[in-house]
Amino acid sequence: MRHHGAYRIYAKKLAPNDNSKNQIYLGGDFSALNIIPHGDVITDNTTVAGAVRDRAKAPVDFYWIDETRRHRAPNAGLILYPKYPEVRMSGFLLGCKAAPSEIMRVRDLGRVLFFGITRQGEVLGYAAAATNPIAAELTARDWPMVGVFQELPLTLGDTSSPREHLLTELRRIYQLQWIASQKLARDGTKAPYAARNGGGYTLEAELGIMPNGYAEPDFMGWEVKQYGVRDFSSFRPLSPVTLMTPEPTGGIYRTLGITEFMKRFGYPDRAGISDRINFGGRYDCQRASNHLTGLRMIMSGYDPLSGKITDLDGWLALIDASGEIAASWTFKGMMAHWNRKHAQAAYVPSLSRTPPPEYRYGANVLLCEQTDFLLFLRVRLRMSGGDGCSVDPEAFHPAVRSVRGMVI
Repeated sequence: MRHHGAYRIYAKKLAPNDNSKNQIYLGGDFSALNIIPHGDVITDNTTVAGAVRDRAKAPVDFYWIDETRRHRAPNAGLILYPKYPEVRMSGFLLGCKAAPSEIMRVRDLGRVLFFGITRQGEVLGYAAAATNPIAAELTARDWPMVGVFQELPLTLGDTSSPREHLLTELRRIYQLQWIASQKLARDGTKAPYAARNGGGYTLEAELGIMPNGYAEPDFMGWEVKQYGVRDFSSFRPLSPVTLMTPEPTGGIYRTLGITEFMKRFGYPDRAGISDRINFGGRYDCQRASNHLTGLRMIMSGYDPLSGKITDLDGWLALIDASGEIAASWTFKGMMAHWNRKHAQAAYVPSLSRTPPPEYRYGANVLLCEQTDFLLFLRVRLRMSGGDGCSVDPEAFHPAVRSVRGMVI
């Protein structure tokens, strides 16, 4: 796996129904999408026995590996079933002559499927029969679980997980106490930084994270976020914490452009700055229209009672009084962004003081794991014009299945 570029390795013990006929079960929610890199999610509109399939597909750049080389499985992909919900993997044998058919077509107990994830988004596969010593060694050890997967170290001698590496670094940063505001330059050097938003840049500089706008995790698969607090006795942020900032993909914002959007829904600067139009405010699906913009938020394709997506082509939108969509975000687009960025997220509280600008980071951090886009839809979403998608302090990072407060 390492030879072919894997930087994370997982294993799944296969049940009898995990085979090429029944597909491979990857969990009773959408959290597997955080583990397995995939392409765009598309709706499957094919009809079987007169009925339209209620599912969606996402291609996977999948390769079987053996002792000689790797072999591409061109038809591998993920199948999303929102009705249940669950995710399965299919097409992993089709079109690949070197695929381990003798293992993946049977129902034998004790089989194991290993996944290697590369930084290029490729997925490497290795199937082991129950009689394989690798399968026996996996069973004999207690490996950490991530959903239905067991996460394995890259080397046998390295018993520390990416989470432990992250905590070690955050412990070191905590012990530094007050740190001068800084930002990592392109050449890797730390440069003084005087702007008010230096808390995040300073933490990233200490972690060796280069500032970027990519929707990818920051540190060994972990998204690391800093947020200001009044003191270290609680996790309560001073202001809503930004989770993600996806640009609208539909509505007037896209069809007529941001200039027309601002003309219709913007408002004069409230601080009296001339020749300036602003757009802001908080929106969620329970609020009435915003008094400044005239827009309110609606959601289509999600049933809050069952907690399930009823239409994967659904969306979240801001509409005006006539019902015209001003801006919208598709479930598929938000799902792809969320899964890439927030599979594992660490939230680090900070204090600030001036002059000069300095930051100090707390000993207690929030480690959030096993997120699922369905959980994201269950919360009271609030879209703020300046901060993208945010949540109130009392609902701090709600789209997670487990939250751990770790004392460094």
